[in-house]
Amino acid sequence: MRHTRPRLLELWFDFSCPYAYLASRRAGTLGVPIDWHPMLLGGVFRGIGAGDGPMATQSVAKAMHNVADMHRWADLFGERFHLPASHPMRTVLALRVLLALPHSRWPAAIEGIYAAYWQRGEDVAQDGVIAGALRTAGVSDDEITRALEQASSDAIKEELRRRTDEAIELGIFGAPAWVIRRPDRAHVLIWGQDRLPWVEAALGGWDPELGPPPGGPRPLVIADRAKPGATLDVYFDVSSPFAYFGLTQLPALVAMGATLRLVPILLGGLFREIGQANAPLFAFPPAKSRYFGLEMARWARWWGLPFTAPSKFPQRTVTAQRLALLALEQGTDAGLRLATACGRAMWAEQRDLEDDATLRQILEHEGFSPALLERTQDPAVKAQLAANTAAARAANVFGVPTFVVNGRQLFWGQDRLELVARALAGWAVA
Repeated sequence: MRHTRPRLLELWFDFSCPYAYLASRRAGTLGVPIDWHPMLLGGVFRGIGAGDGPMATQSVAKAMHNVADMHRWADLFGERFHLPASHPMRTVLALRVLLALPHSRWPAAIEGIYAAYWQRGEDVAQDGVIAGALRTAGVSDDEITRALEQASSDAIKEELRRRTDEAIELGIFGAPAWVIRRPDRAHVLIWGQDRLPWVEAALGGWDPELGPPPGGPRPLVIADRAKPGATLDVYFDVSSPFAYFGLTQLPALVAMGATLRLVPILLGGLFREIGQANAPLFAFPPAKSRYFGLEMARWARWWGLPFTAPSKFPQRTVTAQRLALLALEQGTDAGLRLATACGRAMWAEQRDLEDDATLRQILEHEGFSPALLERTQDPAVKAQLAANTAAARAANVFGVPTFVVNGRQLFWGQDRLELVARALAGWAVA
C-alpha cells in the first residue's frame, strides 16, 4: 500500500546536543521542508525519569568513545566541530530567545546559535553571545532586542515547557529526534543523526514497523578495500541482539581484505567489572526501552534478518560463548558460523541457550561435534573466556558488539559498521 510522501519532517532538538547539531546540518539534504521543534533536553530527561541524562552516569570508557564518535560523524558529514571545554552549557535562554523570534527567522537563527556552540565554543547562556550569533545569522538588532526581552516572559517560558511536554508525549527520550506525522497511522519516531537512511526511507513510504524498506532489505555492502595489514578485533556476546546483528554483517568487512579476530567475552562479567547494569535495556527509562524494542525489529527488517524477541531474557550465554571459543580452534569462519547460529537461535528462534540439549542441536546442525559441549567445562576454556573478558576491559570495551581497527580505533555498536569499514580503508579520524 502506497502512502503520500510527508510534506514536513519534524526535527526535535536542543542546542546542547552535538548530534542534534550535526543532524541540523544534514537536514536540508532530505528533500522535504524541516519543521523545527526546540525542546529542553534536560526537561525531557527529568520528565521521563532519566535524571540528568545518560552523560551523568556513563563510564569513563563510554565517555571517551562518545567524544571520538562525535568527531567521526562531524568528519563524515564534512562539518566544523569543536567540543567546548564547558560542555554541556545551559541552553534554556537560547531556546527561549529562539521561540521569541519570528518563525521565519528560525532556520538562520538555529544555524547561528549552533555555530556559536559547536564551531566556536561560545557560552550560549550569555545574552551577548546569543545576540552576536543571531546578528551573524542576519537577524536585525530590533528583532534581537525584542526576543531577548520576551525570553523571560511567562508566555515564552510556558511555550518551552509545552513543547518539552509534547516531546515526552511523542515518546522522545533524546536528541536529535525525527518525527514523521502520518494521517492514517501512528507517527514514526527515529532517533539519531546516524539514522538518516532510515529517515529517507520513511519519507519514501517505508513503515519501519511493518516490513523491509522500499526495494528490499539493505544488508551491509562495502565497495572499499582494506589497507594492507588492516586488522579487525570483534568483541561480542550473543546475549545482545545487536551483537547478533553485527555478527551477520561481518562477511562484508572480511571481504574488504581485513584480518578478522573474533573475541568471545562474557558480557555480564564485563558489566560487573565496570559497574554497569547486567541488562541495560531494563535500566532504561520506559520511553527509551520502548523505542529500543522497536529498533531491534527495525534493524532486522532493514538488513533482512530473522528476528523475534526471546520470551526468556536475559539468558546466561557462558556455555555458548565457550563453544564459540572452541569453534575458533577450527578457524575464524567456523567460529563466526557457530556464534551467528547461537545468536540466531536466541534472537530469532525463541531457543534457550542455557539448555544443553539446544546447544547440542545447534552444534550438530552447524557441522560441529557435540563433544565440544563437554569441553566447555575444561579449566583452560573457562580461563580463556575470563582472559578475553579482562582483555576487553583493558581495551576500553564497555558493550557489544565492539570493533577495534588496527588495535587502536574503537567503535561500539552494529550501527557503526560503515565507520568501521572507513577505518579499515585508512580513515584516521579519532
